[in-house]
Amino acid sequence: MCGGPFIPPSVVQLGQNVILGAAIFVSVLFAAHFVRTWIAGSRPNPVKLGLLVTSIAFWWYCNNLVSNILVGIALFEVFHDVQYLSLVWIYNRNRVEKDRSIGGFMRFVFRRSGSLVGLYVGLVFAYGSVSYINAHLGMDTVKRILTGVVTASTLLHFYYDGFIWKVRERSTRQSLGLAGGTADVSLGGMLPSWAWHGLKWVGVFVVPLGALWFWQTHLAVPDVQRMAWVVADVPDGAKPHFDYGSALQKEGKLEQAIEQYKIALQFDPNYADAHMNLGTALSGQAKFDAGVPHMETALRLEPNKGDFHLMYANLLQRIGRNDEATLHFETGTRLKPNSADAHYSYAAFLAELGKNDEYISELRTVLRLKPNYPYAELRLADALFAKGNLKEAEGYYLDALRANPELTVAYNNLGKVYLAQGQISQAVVQFSEALRRNPDYKEAEENLRVARASDQFLRPTHN
Repeated sequence: MCGGPFIPPSVVQLGQNVILGAAIFVSVLFAAHFVRTWIAGSRPNPVKLGLLVTSIAFWWYCNNLVSNILVGIALFEVFHDVQYLSLVWIYNRNRVEKDRSIGGFMRFVFRRSGSLVGLYVGLVFAYGSVSYINAHLGMDTVKRILTGVVTASTLLHFYYDGFIWKVRERSTRQSLGLAGGTADVSLGGMLPSWAWHGLKWVGVFVVPLGALWFWQTHLAVPDVQRMAWVVADVPDGAKPHFDYGSALQKEGKLEQAIEQYKIALQFDPNYADAHMNLGTALSGQAKFDAGVPHMETALRLEPNKGDFHLMYANLLQRIGRNDEATLHFETGTRLKPNSADAHYSYAAFLAELGKNDEYISELRTVLRLKPNYPYAELRLADALFAKGNLKEAEGYYLDALRANPELTVAYNNLGKVYLAQGQISQAVVQFSEALRRNPDYKEAEENLRVARASDQFLRPTHN
């Protein structure tokens, strides 16, 4: 998705074998060095060895014995964070005690106080909660700012790690409370240190990122092709077949999508999303009776998923089971109260049933959740016009045109509102604009003829 060529499985397997071989080689060297230093009487710090063994062992456990990979990653991340943040605490505590030039907030947080450990942990939790808060914010500008802050700080984290944790250097060791170490390294040479630093970042960051950007924008591979590659490489599993089916369904290739969903369900008969998508694809082929049981199975497996209720309601509506469809539309909008699209779908259903008051109420909810939604504004204006609320209808037609000036039907309907209010010249302007945008618009042509005739009739004659 981010760009880059397709990597054949054989290359991935080769990379795995190379990494495994390198790990074994380094482990043998480490063991030999450990034995040699032990015989020479230089005993490693047991805390260091304990940290090494527990880190590798827990990493192996999380990746091989935890069945849910996301849980495994989360477990190791917490484990790593405790280690890392403890090191940061020790490092900064020593710096504050030994370096008198450090002051302000750093000196306040990292001074010797048990309660400030709580503040430190609280700051960590506050930063970690930014992404959670971001996911529940409705203001796009604030969300973009917070996303930028988290992304920038993440990059800076790895950037600073590149030159802060040089544990061989004497200054770093002193801040960690360790003795010994070499003199701080100076790059020197033909170029100044900042130039060498920049060149390294060009090599490891700018060039790879530029290559990915070029591939994604100029040599992008369609979703269907990518998913087909994955299925070919990982044929034994529900998820690859489901993803491939979803990509095919988006392309309108329903027969092939149905085949992929069925294969996915052979691997996992309780895959709710696969059942729902299969039901949707079958209904897209007008095989409604075949789609119903799959949607019902999906709802039985995940009864609190609002999208499932809405999709099933649409299918029930198409086969005339309106009473059941009503229940599922109501459940879907209750489970997704802040979804403008869910309420808009329910409003369209109510319009078909002729329940105009409920239809208008749902459209008002849509516009409360999603202002400047031109199609909802147009439909609400039409409903208000039908009820005789001409002035309010006029306002919503104007709102729809402000949101989408290409909405030709809105010009025609606004002209009808002006005509009903006796504002003939304004009606003529709107009908003319509708015809200018669509010369084959017969209704607008007839309305313009009527408006001009009315204008002639009402215009005073002079003898």
